Amino acid sequence: MKSYYMNQIQDYFMDDTSVKGFTSVFNEMYTALGELQKSAGDSVVKSQFVGFAQNLTTYFNEMASNLSKIQEDINEELKVKVNEINSLAEEVASLNKQITVIELTGVTANELRDQRTLLIDKLSKIVDVETFETPITDVNDPTRETGAFRFRVTIAGGQTLVDMNDYNPLMCEAKETGIKSYQSDIAGLYDIKWANGADFGMYNASMGGELAGLIQMRDGNNGEFFKGEVTRVNFDKDGNPLVSVTVTDDYLTDLNKSTLNNGGIINIGNTLYKYDSWEFDMNTNTYTFHIPQDKNAETISQAKLHKEVSINTSIEYKGIPYYQAQLNEWVRLFSKAFNNILTQPGSVDEYGDHGVNLFTANLANATQAKFKNEDNIMGLLSTNSDCYRQMTAANFAINNLLIQNADRLATHTGASEGQDKYDIIKQLNEMRSDEKVMNFRGGSAQDFLESILADVALNTERAGTFLDNAEAKALAIDNQREGISGVDNDEEAVKLVRYQNAYNLSSKVIQVLTEIYDRLILETGV
Repeated sequence: MKSYYMNQIQDYFMDDTSVKGFTSVFNEMYTALGELQKSAGDSVVKSQFVGFAQNLTTYFNEMASNLSKIQEDINEELKVKVNEINSLAEEVASLNKQITVIELTGVTANELRDQRTLLIDKLSKIVDVETFETPITDVNDPTRETGAFRFRVTIAGGQTLVDMNDYNPLMCEAKETGIKSYQSDIAGLYDIKWANGADFGMYNASMGGELAGLIQMRDGNNGEFFKGEVTRVNFDKDGNPLVSVTVTDDYLTDLNKSTLNNGGIINIGNTLYKYDSWEFDMNTNTYTFHIPQDKNAETISQAKLHKEVSINTSIEYKGIPYYQAQLNEWVRLFSKAFNNILTQPGSVDEYGDHGVNLFTANLANATQAKFKNEDNIMGLLSTNSDCYRQMTAANFAINNLLIQNADRLATHTGASEGQDKYDIIKQLNEMRSDEKVMNFRGGSAQDFLESILADVALNTERAGTFLDNAEAKALAIDNQREGISGVDNDEEAVKLVRYQNAYNLSSKVIQVLTEIYDRLILETGV
């Protein structure tokens, strides 16, 4: 599963003569910027530059869309695999019943046992499996075996799937509207649970098989998830809990790296709650979550102070959430650095007005972000704050003002210096390779693709290698088993006759030679 989907991701990030990728689009935009530096007052050149900048936003929109499509495909395949597990479990339970009925008569149900083994093989491809078979004894005489056996199947680290004639079905439950694990997740991702509502533990390390590969590809966060400690419990005017959580990890204190959704499920002291909004205090590195009382059965008290808090869990694999987060971080860092230059003090456009942002985000309410609250004096940002956290690769866009009128693009500082002054354009050109202006994973803005491709190529190669090794082991084990169980009775009978005839002929040869020696020795006197 990992190999299949990683190859798809690798294809999407491709950039060569046949596919125009990030480097090509990025270079075209900066080529247009170079032309603008030569003719800073030319409206046509400005318009061309804005068009190439729009190509860059379109590239990231498409990449985010492609990754979302992969996540959607994985999500649906996850449901298919769960249905396969249920179907196989039902068949195994049915065979158990038939085998028990037959073997109580003293006859071994070899054919049915072979069918059951084949089903277990299919199940083991989907999820890690263990089987247990123990003799059933007489309840009145524990020392007497009845001839029947209790057959159990456990999956994913010892969770019972089949026990004799009974099986525990699994189900896929879509997340509620507005509830997401990560900001860029698609809506309605499935959680796997037992049909009785019990937790399946879909992220446990013993999952194994195709199911584990799908889960890690769909939800893999490279070990980066929300975690902290409750430092305060307050209540709003309506009595809804406000839980403050202090964090220490760099990826949680830098909102450019944020993957936190506006609403989701939070684990506070081993109890799950729904939250619908949050605020972040940059001065104290503290998140405050709003826990609506009407959406949670259990209330929160001061007893939760100093309890551990988490959202999601550590999944040590670079899956879809990881690559979406990388795209989001780059567009936020690049947009902020680019816009800061365009709107620096003294920047002016052709009309003498202060410069405006080039890059923005298309918000859900059909407006565009202004990005004015990033440096709030109180350092307090919320889910609704007009900051760069609102920007993702999916909603990355060009300011409509500049699409409609490219002359609103600021090219210089100082209103009295003339439109042909191009100091702002020069700064924008320099930020392309200046790590001090924008730094992404230790490189400059133009090094984005190299950083991402390093991850993609490594994970694709690793998945392919593991796949080859696993297939080789599976083939070797299958050959060994076939050498024992794959026996054709007619073929073996023919071989026995052949060996018997060869033995008889060899004995005849020895007999003839013995007679020759006897004649030579006894009758010729030699």
